[in-house]
Amino acid sequence: MNVLIVEDEKLAEEYLNNLLQKLDYNINVVGKTDSVKNSIKWFLKNPVPDLVFMDIDLGDGLCFEIFEVIELKCPIIFTTAYDEYAIKAFKVNSIDYLLKPVNKEELEGALEKFLQLQISSQERKEAIDNAERMLFTGYKERFIIKIGEHLKSIPVKEIVFFTSREKAKFAGTIERRNYLIDYTLDRLEEMLDPSFFFRINRKYIIRLDTIRDMVAYSNSRLKVLLEACDDDDIIVARDRVNDFKMWLDR
Repeated sequence: MNVLIVEDEKLAEEYLNNLLQKLDYNINVVGKTDSVKNSIKWFLKNPVPDLVFMDIDLGDGLCFEIFEVIELKCPIIFTTAYDEYAIKAFKVNSIDYLLKPVNKEELEGALEKFLQLQISSQERKEAIDNAERMLFTGYKERFIIKIGEHLKSIPVKEIVFFTSREKAKFAGTIERRNYLIDYTLDRLEEMLDPSFFFRINRKYIIRLDTIRDMVAYSNSRLKVLLEACDDDDIIVARDRVNDFKMWLDR
């Protein structure tokens, strides 16, 4: 885990750092700051750490001034010689409140509390993700296409390919019609059933059951010929050939 230490006393900072390194928690101290001002600068310039150990009474003020300037969402374990700030500390992402000198057992207890909270948070996230998947388990079945003042519904099973041409995106159908669509190819990859559609290069997503031939091409690539498609120069990108073959062979 990536850890930041906010401590203005050099001996206290070294003591805490040494204590952390002796504990088996895979801790990586990514930064050390010694004041409100320097802490604010650090948070503005660096990725949010997994955990912060923070002294309260710093050289240029109380650490709570940091929270008045920037919004911190990372968990914090306070380390201080004063006990009168405990209530205020627990209002700002506090995991624990350790009085100096910090001992090994209390530090381990605080870290275990942090890890348990992380596990609980991950379990909540997984539960939400699972619920969202249950709400939407299908893939796109049809596209609404605007043709002048009219709207037309195109079933996905009638689409041979999706392509990008001069910044516009088109769906090509078995009737050899190309319809302008509003989705990017990246977005289409997420919407289409991967059992039937494959992104072979930057410009094409093709449908499995419309492939009528495949030919070895230069630089270890493949040329694909599709039903109802006039483009005879559709090439599977070299970095996609292996994935494409696995997709065909599954």
